[in-house]
Amino acid sequence: MKESPPGFTPFARISPFTALIGPLYTKGEGAKRVIGLRAERKHCNTRGLVHGGVLATLADTSLGYTIGFMHDPPRSLVTASLTIDYAGSANEGDWLESHVDVQKVGSRLVFANCYIVAAGERIARASAVFAVPGDRKAKN
Repeated sequence: MKESPPGFTPFARISPFTALIGPLYTKGEGAKRVIGLRAERKHCNTRGLVHGGVLATLADTSLGYTIGFMHDPPRSLVTASLTIDYAGSANEGDWLESHVDVQKVGSRLVFANCYIVAAGERIARASAVFAVPGDRKAKN
């Protein structure tokens, strides 16, 4: 099975959790970053389609890293809200790409959308709000 299209390189910022769905690939920088995944059997549900949880994880990962790395140094963020709408499906062997569209960057919150594409068609749209974590020191 072909791993990634030309121009994509292995995604180096893998957490223990995202390693479970990887390998992930990336191309581009900043707001133009695209994160991709070749759908494997381990990503599929009992009907043979890519599980919605995999698509949600791909969206959350893409949103967080794209937004975080738009800043220098990279900004630490946590997902405050994530909603996803499924408009299609993907099969084992499909190449999945996530494209992020940042709506607003504030001092404490960032709003963005992510579109997941398979075979040239949008199959999911995620909307998210990310929070910039505050100082965790105890307050009196």
